[in-house]
Amino acid sequence: MTLAVYPGTFDPITLGHVDVVTRARTVFDRVVVGVAHNAAKRGRHLFDLDERLELARACLAHLSGVDVDVVPGLLADYCRERGAEAIIKGLRNGTDLDAEVPMALLNRDLGGPETVFLAAAGPHAHVSSSLVKDVAGHGGDVSGLVPDVVLAALERELAPAAARRSAGRP
Repeated sequence: MTLAVYPGTFDPITLGHVDVVTRARTVFDRVVVGVAHNAAKRGRHLFDLDERLELARACLAHLSGVDVDVVPGLLADYCRERGAEAIIKGLRNGTDLDAEVPMALLNRDLGGPETVFLAAAGPHAHVSSSLVKDVAGHGGDVSGLVPDVVLAALERELAPAAARRSAGRP
């Protein structure tokens, strides 16, 4: 049985992420969505780790052969411990490729498996968690970019900030 790990911070998980997992499942028997804490983003997460795990599980519950787990340290170590044959990365554009290739090479140097790149589907090629948070944080409509459960979570999380803005306070 083949296993792949799809790592990310998933803050929040988007329809683009769901699409990558869905397509990865056509190639691999099992896919683990590895929710990681990115040290470079320390203090900048909208959702804490438990919330990101909960949202990812809710968004992927309809897919068989998909698990959601925490990647507690180095991805290469996690993949080795789980017996993963591949790391999955979604690519939206050349900038993503430029950022992901060095990480793929480093993971391989650290004893991790090969990285398999999946091109983003057309409707999701512009979607990133960062853009979703930015648009939602300014009151924009992100309903076509995230699953419904994430939309509700964004509205709950960002409502206090929206109320302050409408009252003219920072």
